Amino acid sequence: MNALAARRRHPAAIAVLILLGLVLTGALYAVVAPKPADAATSRAAAQTAEEGRQLFLANCASCHGKNAEGRETGTPGNIAGPSLAGVGAAAVDFQMGTGRMPLTQPGVQAMEQSQLKFSQEQIDAIGAYVASLAPGPEVPSEEMVDPTLGNVALGGQLYRVNCAMCHNFAASGGALTRGKYAPPIRDISSTHIYEAMQTGPQSMPVFGEGNLSSESKRDIIAYLDALGTQENPGGMSLGSLGPVTEGLFAWVFGLGILVAAAVWLGSKAA
Repeated sequence: MNALAARRRHPAAIAVLILLGLVLTGALYAVVAPKPADAATSRAAAQTAEEGRQLFLANCASCHGKNAEGRETGTPGNIAGPSLAGVGAAAVDFQMGTGRMPLTQPGVQAMEQSQLKFSQEQIDAIGAYVASLAPGPEVPSEEMVDPTLGNVALGGQLYRVNCAMCHNFAASGGALTRGKYAPPIRDISSTHIYEAMQTGPQSMPVFGEGNLSSESKRDIIAYLDALGTQENPGGMSLGSLGPVTEGLFAWVFGLGILVAAAVWLGSKAA
C-alpha cells in the first residue's frame, strides 16, 4: 500500500493523468465529430439556406416579414402573410411548386398557376431557409410518393373516407363555403399530393401520422394515379361532377329534343 501511495504521489502522476485525459478526449472526438463528407454537406446546406434567405427577403418578406414572423395589415387582426416558422420545406415546395405563391392577386383562395416564377432550385433554397427556422414537414422522398408501391384498393377506401367529401368521388373537385373550392387532383404530381396531406393548405386539414401514415398517403396517391388512367365505360364523363351535370344534360338536350319533336309534329299537322 505504501509503494502504491508513493507512486500516486509521484511528481509525474499529474502529467500522466492529464496526457491520458487528452488522449481519451481526442479519441472520443474522432468518433463523434462530423466526418469531412458530413461537414461538407452541412456547409452546402447552410449555403443553400442563405441563398434561400436572400430570395425570401427579395420576394416574400413584404407579406411574411423579414424573419418570416408574419405581418399584419393596417386592420388589426388582418394578416397579410402568416408566420412560416414550423411549416417546413414541404409547405414551401407545395405552395411555390404549384404557383400559388407568390400570390398573384388578393382573394379568398390562392389560385394555382401553370407558369412558375421560381425554378425548382430556387424553391428548394427558400424551403431550406424556412426549414432552418423551426422543425417542420420535409419534402417527401421518391419512394414515399411512388404510386407503384401503394395499395390501390386500400387507397380508394381511404380516399372515400377522408377526401371525397371535398374533392369529389372522382377527384374532380368541388365547391366549399365563402367562395372557396376544393381543386381537382387527378393530374397533380404525387409529391404535391403528399405535401398537401402533410401541410393542409388553406381550407384543407392536416393529415398527420396519427390520421394517415406515410404508407396510407402513398396508397391514396396510388388510387389517384389509377383513377387518372381509368377509362370511362359509361360513355361521356361530363366532368365527373355527379348528378348536377348529368341532370343538366338531360334537361337541356333531352327536353330540347322533345320540344323540337313537338314543334315538328305540330307543323306537319298544320
